[in-house]
Amino acid sequence: MTTIRPAAVSGYFYASDPTELSDQIQHLLAQAHHHQPTDAPKALIVPHAGYSYSGPVAAAAYHALYPWADRIRRVVLLGPSHRIAVNGLVLPDVEAFETPLGIVPLDLEFCARLARLPQVHTLAACHASEHSLEVQLPFLQSVLHDFKLVPLIVGLASAQDVADVLEFSWGGPETLIVVSSDLSHYLSYDQALARDTDTLQRIVSTNNHIGDQDACGCTPIRGLLLLAHELGLKGELLDYRNSGDTTGDKTRVVGYGAVTFMEEA
Repeated sequence: MTTIRPAAVSGYFYASDPTELSDQIQHLLAQAHHHQPTDAPKALIVPHAGYSYSGPVAAAAYHALYPWADRIRRVVLLGPSHRIAVNGLVLPDVEAFETPLGIVPLDLEFCARLARLPQVHTLAACHASEHSLEVQLPFLQSVLHDFKLVPLIVGLASAQDVADVLEFSWGGPETLIVVSSDLSHYLSYDQALARDTDTLQRIVSTNNHIGDQDACGCTPIRGLLLLAHELGLKGELLDYRNSGDTTGDKTRVVGYGAVTFMEEA
C-alpha cells in the first residue's frame, strides 16, 4: 500500500474542489505575464502564498515550462520550513504527495540516494503541514505530463550544503529545480518595491548575498545562486508583484518574484 502525504492546505491556500482548482490554475496561466525564456528553464524561483496573493506570479514561472514540459521527468523541489526548526535538508517518509488534482509520486530511488548525503535527513513531521512545497504541486500537475518529485524542506543549512545537494541532483534536461520562496514581508508598498527590486537584481545576477529579511526561502535561494554562479547560468526575471498589486491592500505587503535560470544552449 502506497504511503501518501495528504494535502494540508487545500481549501485555504488554494481551492479544494478538483474542478474549481483546475479552472483556477488554467485562468492564472492564461492571464500570466507570458514572457517566454529563450532557453529551457533549468531552475525556477516561485512564490508560495495563497493563489489569490501570489498565484499570478507563480503562473508566470510555470507558463515558461510549456515548450519543454514533455522532457521534464523529475522535479527537485526545495522550500523553507515555516513551522518546525530543523537542521539540514529534510525528506519526507512517504511514497507520494496528494493534492485535489491527484497523486504525485516521489522518485524513491533518487530520494534514497540523496538520504546518504550528510546534510540530508528524513522527518515526517516537518512535511506534514508545510505549505511551501505543497502549493507548487497543482501548478506542476497542470503543466507537466509525467514527473516524479524529490521534495526537500530546507532548515538550518549553509549555502554550500544546499549547493552540494543541488549539484548532486542536477541531472540533464529531464530534471527541473524549483525553489519555493516569497520575498520581503510586511513592509509598506513603496518599501517592499525598493527592497524586492534590489533583491531580484542580485538574484538574476547570481549574487547570493540574500538575507532572511529579503526572502523567506533565503537559504535554498543562496544555495541555488552559489551553484548557478559556478555553472555560469543565466538568470531572467519573469514577473514581480506584491500583495498590494494582487489584493489592493498596500499597507503591509508581501513580495513575490518569478525567476528562471537557464543553461547556455
